[in-house]
Amino acid sequence: MASLSEEVLLVVKKVRQRKQDGTLYLMTERIAWGPEGKDRFTVSHLYADIRCQKISPDGKAKIQLQLVLHTGESTTFHFSNESSALKDREATKELLQQLLPKFKKKANKELEEKNRMLQEDPLLFQLYKDLVVSQVISADEFWANRLGDINNTDSTLNNSKQEVGISGAFLADIRPQTDGCNGLRYNLTADIIESIFRTYPAVKQKYGENVPHNLTEKEFWTRFFQSHYFHRDRINTGTQDIFSECAKQDEKGLKSLVVQGVKNPLVNLLSLEDKTLDEGYGASTTLPSTSKSNRTVKESSNAAIIKRFNHHSAMVLAAGSRKGETQTDQGSETSSTDGNSRDSDFFQPPIKKVKLQEALEYEDLQGGNRPKTVALNLKKSDRYAHGPVPLQSQHYKTSQDIINSVNFIRNEMINYKPNLTQVMSSTAASSAIAALSPGGVLMRQGTQQTINQMIPTEVQGELKHLYAAAGELLRHFWSCFPVNSPFLEEKVIKMKSNLEKFQITKLRPFQEKIQRQYLSTNLTGHLEEMLQAAYSKFHIWQTRRMLRKT
Repeated sequence: MASLSEEVLLVVKKVRQRKQDGTLYLMTERIAWGPEGKDRFTVSHLYADIRCQKISPDGKAKIQLQLVLHTGESTTFHFSNESSALKDREATKELLQQLLPKFKKKANKELEEKNRMLQEDPLLFQLYKDLVVSQVISADEFWANRLGDINNTDSTLNNSKQEVGISGAFLADIRPQTDGCNGLRYNLTADIIESIFRTYPAVKQKYGENVPHNLTEKEFWTRFFQSHYFHRDRINTGTQDIFSECAKQDEKGLKSLVVQGVKNPLVNLLSLEDKTLDEGYGASTTLPSTSKSNRTVKESSNAAIIKRFNHHSAMVLAAGSRKGETQTDQGSETSSTDGNSRDSDFFQPPIKKVKLQEALEYEDLQGGNRPKTVALNLKKSDRYAHGPVPLQSQHYKTSQDIINSVNFIRNEMINYKPNLTQVMSSTAASSAIAALSPGGVLMRQGTQQTINQMIPTEVQGELKHLYAAAGELLRHFWSCFPVNSPFLEEKVIKMKSNLEKFQITKLRPFQEKIQRQYLSTNLTGHLEEMLQAAYSKFHIWQTRRMLRKT
């Protein structure tokens, strides 16, 4: 069941899985299902492993929820409580909608870190192919103890992580599908809903006011896609539209943006107007009348569409901007002048000066800001190179002393008379000759070097990979001892079977390959000893376990 540190967020009873009744648990990091009368979960999925969730249509007899994993597998839960099946399914779906996006980012980050580790470490990549690709162990077991640093640095990464921007065409990407009953069905993901809330804060406010008090989530989004607020190119609007106030707020916001203007003084929007003739050619410079009485229906419709495009682009840019930059710009605006100050001949306004500096200066082309160093002024460089000179006097040998020593050694060598009969006995001499002969005690090291030279480089590489794979499996195996929990019992049994699988699929073919190449040396003897030690430990543990049960 759930560990003591896990917090259960939701418990739903009378949920079937493969025609078996049980209870569904939603916890902080995973969703699990356990059958009635048992104290263990038979289905358990981490939120990071879930790609999406699907629900059965409203008219279907069975109220179901399906979880689709990143591996392509799926798990279906059937809510069988007659009185509250639909309510339980909706509660589960809404809670999953809140939890899955959080762990989706975490899963993407872990996947990027795994790819980086495999690309930077060829030995780790080869070990991954030997164990995971060949299905000796699972990927979760392989990465169990290698991603600890990522989880420890989650908080720091989240604080310094750059927010993802919003696509300008996210509403156009929502393509409705026909449901077969002259209706349309919109598939909304958590990312699309977040983009709508970030771009249109008024819609988020209406969502908080109406869901779930007055409307369900499905009814709210149905009204949103049917409203004039979503179809603002329509001229006629309905009176019973809950989003009518949102349109009015957006209209006020658009007017304030027009009054505020563009902050960048180097951008001139008036230059974008269509002009058939330039100034000075006798053409009238007065703008055409834009009163409502002179506008046609087509012009009003076009103006509404253009206004909607402009407002949508402004809201997307506002949602993607940072708060710090906004505060800085506002502070610059309040502190700046209109450009007509006393020092306007010598200094530019702050905003314009910053924009000019950004346009002219490039950080990557500038020299690095190196720390200032102090030049070393040496009066006598010889003393600095050779070190300090001791104050006490020392006695040095003269050249004549050295010549006398050499002559003395030469005379001793001339008068030397060796007595070879008393150097070594005949028994010691014969044993030394036997030890230095081929096959002797002192010649074994030379024989080993010859064998190593006889083994091809490819075989040596395969042997290194086998040692690395066996070491990884044995590390998982020995980490289970002492076995003091059901999880470790299950793991040690699984790792023992993984060791046997490794011996059959990897070690035996390598031994047969060596025999075919007529290499009589047993290269895998040490590997077999390591595996036999693990098997003996497992046999002792299993025997003690059976004795405890009896």
